[in-house]
Amino acid sequence: MNNRWKNALYSLGLLLLIMVVWWWRNRDVPEPIKVEGKTMGTTYHVTYFDPQQRNFKRELDSVLVEVNKAINNYDSTSEVSRFNRGSGPVVFGQTYFPIILTKAREIVTGSNGAFDPTVMPLVNAWGFGPQKQALPDSAVIDSLLQIVGFEKITLTRQQIEKTDPRVQIDFGGIGQGFGADALADFLRSKGVSHMLVELGGEGIAVGKNLKSKQPWELGILDPASTYDNQFFKAYVKLENQAFTTSGNYFNYRVVNGQKFSHTISPETGYPVAHELLSASIFAKDATTADGWATACMVAGLEQAKKWLEERPDLQGFFIYSTPTGIETYITPGLKGQITLQP
Repeated sequence: MNNRWKNALYSLGLLLLIMVVWWWRNRDVPEPIKVEGKTMGTTYHVTYFDPQQRNFKRELDSVLVEVNKAINNYDSTSEVSRFNRGSGPVVFGQTYFPIILTKAREIVTGSNGAFDPTVMPLVNAWGFGPQKQALPDSAVIDSLLQIVGFEKITLTRQQIEKTDPRVQIDFGGIGQGFGADALADFLRSKGVSHMLVELGGEGIAVGKNLKSKQPWELGILDPASTYDNQFFKAYVKLENQAFTTSGNYFNYRVVNGQKFSHTISPETGYPVAHELLSASIFAKDATTADGWATACMVAGLEQAKKWLEERPDLQGFFIYSTPTGIETYITPGLKGQITLQP
């Protein structure tokens, strides 16, 4: 047998070996199940691996219905809407309402009030809530600030009560992350251990993408994106980590040529205006990530950096403006996971 035939047989054998190894590694990997839908004025997307190939679309939608019954300000029958309208205590009926309130209180305390869901009267006044308003003057802002503050809420295991009947709650800065956690919790209860859950840009990556045998990969929007032209500033690989990005990409108002951010400071009562354009936070759960991303956008770059330096349970990626252009900041624990785009 000449060398040409020997080389050909060797190449064929190597190719067969590669095919066998590929088949062996992928023989038990089920096809991913993909579920998507609409909720909370946005969309959700879930990808998961299940050896039984069960499609939980109906059940996931039911979970979101229950979440919305608890926290959706746009639903007049929801538990939070009843609290906002009323003046007396509201006894908890939905499982989710006390859970999100407890988590919100933790982030309010940790952020010294930079995140505060009682900001709703200000959100409405600036035209970003269910009630569309004209631009408020300083007298209106000063008046509304008197009824903003989580300390004006009394929370027990059975009920929630407010010290002033005008106090209202807005879960816009935490609700989508909470909804993503609820979806992930349901799938975990069914034995699913590899999933990617995303709801309105917030979510959680659990396990791996079994098809690629790699962590889940996500893109982080460039702040220069428009609604019709969206592109990424970076890609991040995640495994057993929640994610959220808070920024003023598309949710803003333009009045008389002036642009107003939807991020309202509970301290000043005005939309924030500083160098921080986008805050991506990574944590153990999406509710925590969502709330802290909101707090970072309120407080600004330097305070956000300090928080992350003090909290090893949080990692962050910030995009901010400088006099010479756009810069980024990555916490040390996240640097091996993020790839910046040129």
